[in-house]
Order: sequence, then structure tokens, then C-alpha cells
Amino acid sequence: MNLSNKQIQHLKGLAHSLKPVVLLGNNGLTEAVVAEIDYALNHHELIKVKIPTDDREVKQLIVDAIVRETKSTKVQTIGKTLVIYRESAERKISIPKI
Repeated sequence: MNLSNKQIQHLKGLAHSLKPVVLLGNNGLTEAVVAEIDYALNHHELIKVKIPTDDREVKQLIVDAIVRETKSTKVQTIGKTLVIYRESAERKISIPKI
């Protein structure tokens, strides 16, 4: 899903008050973690994921894998926190039109 700058700004505003729903552990990105992120996206549509690594390249690989595996859209990355969005069938979040 391609989002316009206006839509991304709207989602960033909504995500500001959210707490991370999924925290990656020492095992990194496993199938169970991807399944949990997928479940959280179905339930909330907009979530934060905490990625505990200081290595930028590793973090970028994890972010790319999460977005690819969950078919979500990256809204933003701030420090160790990733914000992603995926529209569910119930459409809980209304985003502005382009």
C-alpha cells in the first residue's frame, strides 16, 4: 500500500501515544514474532515494534523483513522503534484521502 505524505503524517500523529506492542527478544526475528506482529496488525492496524539492536544495518534488515513478511507499510523508524500500518477488513483507522 502506498501512502501519501499527508497520510503518513496522520498515522505518525496517531502512533505518537502508542506503546510498543511487540518486543523482539534475544532470538531476533523468528516465525513466532512475525506471527505475533501479524496478529497485532489484524487487531490494531497501527502498531509499534521495538527492535533492540544498535547495528543500523541489522536493524534495517529486520525492518525490511517485518514489512515484507507482514505485507504492511512502514510509517517511520525512530531509534529502536518501528511504526507499521496495515489496513484490516474492519478498517478501524480512517486515513485521509490523498
